[in-house]
Amino acid sequence: MDSSVSCSWVAALLGLLCLGLEVRCDCTMASIDMEGGDYTLTKDLLKGSLLVYRCPEGYYPYPTLTRVCQPSGSWRPLPKKFLPQRCKRVECPDPNVMENGDISPPQERYFADNETNYECYSGYTLRGSSKRTCLPNGKWSGSTPICSRDSGDTCADPGIPPGASRTGNMFGIDDKVTYSCNSNLFLVGSKERVCQESGQWTGKEPACYYKHTYDTPNEVSQAFGSAIKESLTTMESLNDTQEGRVIRISKSGILNIYIAVDISESIKEEQFKQARDAMIKLIQKIASFSVSPNYEIIFFSSEVYEVVNILDFFDSKVELTKVIEDLEKFEVGDKNTGTDLNLAFVRFEEQMAFIKERAGLEGFKEYRHVLIMFTDGAYNMGGSPKPTVERIKNMVYMNPQNVSRDEFLDIYVFAIGADIFDDDLHPLTVGKGGDHYFRMKDIQELGETFDKIIDQTEVVGLCGLHLDYEITEDKESKRKKYPWFASIINVGQHPKTCIGSLVSPDFVLTAAHCFSPKDEPKDIIVEIEEENNAKRAKKVKDFKLHPDYNIYLKRAQGVNESYDYDLALIQLEDPIKISVNARPICIPCTQETSDALQLVGESTCKQQEQLLLKNQRERLSFLTRKTPLVAEKVVYAKLGESRNICIQKALLAPGISVTDPKIAVTDNFLCTGGYNGGEHRDHISCTGDSGGAVFKNYKLRTIQIGVVSWGTHLLCETNDGLIESIAESRDFHINLFKMIPFLKGILGDDTKDYAPLKFLNS
Repeated sequence: MDSSVSCSWVAALLGLLCLGLEVRCDCTMASIDMEGGDYTLTKDLLKGSLLVYRCPEGYYPYPTLTRVCQPSGSWRPLPKKFLPQRCKRVECPDPNVMENGDISPPQERYFADNETNYECYSGYTLRGSSKRTCLPNGKWSGSTPICSRDSGDTCADPGIPPGASRTGNMFGIDDKVTYSCNSNLFLVGSKERVCQESGQWTGKEPACYYKHTYDTPNEVSQAFGSAIKESLTTMESLNDTQEGRVIRISKSGILNIYIAVDISESIKEEQFKQARDAMIKLIQKIASFSVSPNYEIIFFSSEVYEVVNILDFFDSKVELTKVIEDLEKFEVGDKNTGTDLNLAFVRFEEQMAFIKERAGLEGFKEYRHVLIMFTDGAYNMGGSPKPTVERIKNMVYMNPQNVSRDEFLDIYVFAIGADIFDDDLHPLTVGKGGDHYFRMKDIQELGETFDKIIDQTEVVGLCGLHLDYEITEDKESKRKKYPWFASIINVGQHPKTCIGSLVSPDFVLTAAHCFSPKDEPKDIIVEIEEENNAKRAKKVKDFKLHPDYNIYLKRAQGVNESYDYDLALIQLEDPIKISVNARPICIPCTQETSDALQLVGESTCKQQEQLLLKNQRERLSFLTRKTPLVAEKVVYAKLGESRNICIQKALLAPGISVTDPKIAVTDNFLCTGGYNGGEHRDHISCTGDSGGAVFKNYKLRTIQIGVVSWGTHLLCETNDGLIESIAESRDFHINLFKMIPFLKGILGDDTKDYAPLKFLNS
């Protein structure tokens, strides 16, 4: 008999399937359709297949979110004819729990897009939002409204979140309030809070969630960043003014990060890949901050599959690039059997015990531990992880009564999957300083979330940071990917447009030939889009050309226009406000770039050059104007023996009559263009590309290597396009490693009224 045929009649004849006979049945599509939505199947109609319902925004699947195909050929839970599957409008928790005030309009239930207004009784003052909207994710906008009056208590009234009830109305030192959620809601946050002598409540303000409630990527980016910053602190004193938006790495102490990803049957393959990619994103972004945490990374179902062993970091047996390679190679295959969440925690506990034994008691005190779990919590093996979590806490805290070490341990749970077991997962979170439990509807957005966590803070000391994802080809995404891009408009004697790069809040680097002898600062306009994508025309205080730049210097030698030392620095009248949209690029031979390259100890300029320009053909990029903002051109710098062949083509350029190409192309230039084997060709520069950064991305930091200067052929009909080189065409770019005295003399001058860059001694 074909196994795809429904075998419910066989089960009826046998009575049941557990009579010792193995009868394998597939599920059917009967009664699984949903009104107003659709569904996906992880394994078609085969045993173990997970059926996941989906609804439009503002609606959720009802009465169930998922169904699982059982060996008997039936779905669990069974579809019910009297309660058909449908998309139900998202509901928000009841706000009519607020004390000492009125809520309008009064409704029995509140749905997505419903608005409410709040007013306090006479003698009471409103804190929080006076107007709130029920959002599509099942939460209220704004903050909890609280009607309070000055009672002389140490702590302010903590309020009652929608859908909750509270016991405790005394707010003096050591007074407690406890919360519970009404109806079919569950509590996220602190069930109990205590008034402290400082006037602050312990714990995190609670909230009541429905099963359809979820956290948006923006909420997670802010909350996770706020929570984790207690264990990840700044490497150095930086201009860090926005709270709760940035992961910051500890300068003292050692950071151990443990990551576990659920790959059991209840997690779809697509969700696993999204969680894995998000994990890689987090690791890469932390690495971009010039730090080296130790990692333990596992996948788990009924067994643990270790990808990275944290002990290898202590023995220097693993590099971060290898970690990412191993993660990218990992496949679920047939590993997604049952779920033993406790086994994952036990694995982390064992590794922590090994570290404690190796480091000794005093050494272990210096370690900070961050555990990050991706799971839906549907464990069916191994029992509850709660006892293991308690043992981990005792190990790190040293003494159960000693709460002063709670900053050394954080356990974060990212609840993923279609059906989440919140009651089992939420108690596993540990740590201070913000949310540690996140309910994710779309795990695919977590990579963007991690980008936002790290990149939205003002950190002047970290050059070359950027958001490396490009979700769309819109202007905003481009701006965040190239936050150092500057447009230069010269309206002086010979009007022209050029490109520049922001190298510090006060300076833009570009080409000297973008200026004419009689130009003045008032003739130059620099456009950089700062916050909210607002194009800002920045006034220029001054500009300085390289002192050795002289376009007519070699006319007598047969070079009509010489572009040697084609470099200029523009000083802005007011410094740029550093943000995710406007951030400096790294330039060679600075300590900031050594940090970006993760060069330890007393590094040198030569080390940077050897690391960035180490191949005969080095892949580099520069930008060209292209709607909506810019496009990236890819070229290969020909170095070593290849350079001599490359620069020979300079003799084909108009206005050059010499026989020695080195007269026109000195050692100060990089050479790109032509063919690179097969059909691949370099891009070629256009007129408007002059002055732009020639750059290289290194571990998610952007390092500027050169400046676009001149070329042998004019191949661009417009400035809005990606033009490929022909066999004979070449471009020449100023090599910044040869320009350090000029750059250091201005950017490194600590006697001026701007913050200098720290240049290396050698």
